[in-house]
Amino acid sequence: MTPLPASPQSPQRLDPLADYDYDLPPELVAQKPAPRRVQARLMALGRDGGPARHLRVAHLCKLLRPGDILVLNDTKVVPARLLVGKESGGRAEVFLLNPALPLERLVDGRERHQALVRAHRPVRPGQRLSLAGADGPWIFVLERGQRGQAVVELPSGALGLAQRFGQAPLPPYIRRPNGPSDDDVRRYQTVYAAKAGAVAAPTAGLHLSHELLAALQRRGVNIARLTLHVGYGTFAEPAPEDLARGRLHAEWVEIDEAACQAVATARAAGGRVIAVGTTSMRALEWLAGPGGAPRPRRGWCDILIQPGHRFRAADGLLTNFHLPRTTLLMLVAALIGRERVLAAYAEAVRQRYRFYSFGDGMLIV
Repeated sequence: MTPLPASPQSPQRLDPLADYDYDLPPELVAQKPAPRRVQARLMALGRDGGPARHLRVAHLCKLLRPGDILVLNDTKVVPARLLVGKESGGRAEVFLLNPALPLERLVDGRERHQALVRAHRPVRPGQRLSLAGADGPWIFVLERGQRGQAVVELPSGALGLAQRFGQAPLPPYIRRPNGPSDDDVRRYQTVYAAKAGAVAAPTAGLHLSHELLAALQRRGVNIARLTLHVGYGTFAEPAPEDLARGRLHAEWVEIDEAACQAVATARAAGGRVIAVGTTSMRALEWLAGPGGAPRPRRGWCDILIQPGHRFRAADGLLTNFHLPRTTLLMLVAALIGRERVLAAYAEAVRQRYRFYSFGDGMLIV
């Protein structure tokens, strides 16, 4: 089992993410999405410089050109947070880290998974956790690791159990004392989500509606899809040694021949390849072959994109405003430079943009 990175309070660790810190008033952390997806605000930045433009997501039709191609991440968020009972009578939470990709499938339908297990008192290996009252079904804790990590055995497939018993895995900065609402479940999912496996939404795509995608296609903007199952590592601070060797938490990626050909055709015709979200950007750069076009592939993507990275596949990015001190912010800095990113974020604060998963967007092209 892969341990989580060392605590950021460790006195001897280097802090390469300190250069990606910024001040954010807490009231700018969006607690709810815009009433309609396309009503979210949009800061548009040119890769070559110039002042920011302040628009709406609905204005994407004016910002993208015929022949451009949007690359969407069609992963689907799984309700991966399971509230369980302990045999002692206490409560606990099991958060499945890769619900579509078990560590092991057993012959009787049981699955073993990597998870985070949280409880008021530590849960020990060998304990049983009940999903629906005292009579089960039961989850068995097989191993415990650092910072809440565990290997658990589920009585049946994780995806089915999550649909029956799970809650939407909203980030902790979205406060829901009584749990996610039905509207949260709907809005914390892209309209084109197709392949279940993510434990966090590819949030840039939350701004896109069926109507806007249709309007873009009528304008001549092409659409391609890939899958990257967003994992818990998105929220975990990476270890300094991972940053030093240019590698990050691994997430499952797959793309088919049709999508690769669509991107290659658009590039050959002079169209710009626009990644919708840092997940799509990361997948595209990992998949890039000769000439920058992606190659059909399935596997674990562990690429880290940071300043100095030479972009081969993507020309632009639609993204949200990210947490400080994260590799997501580092990725955006790789595209347009650290100073410019921090200046754009300072302007977003002045302009009262809304930040993080349910917040506003930024287009860099």
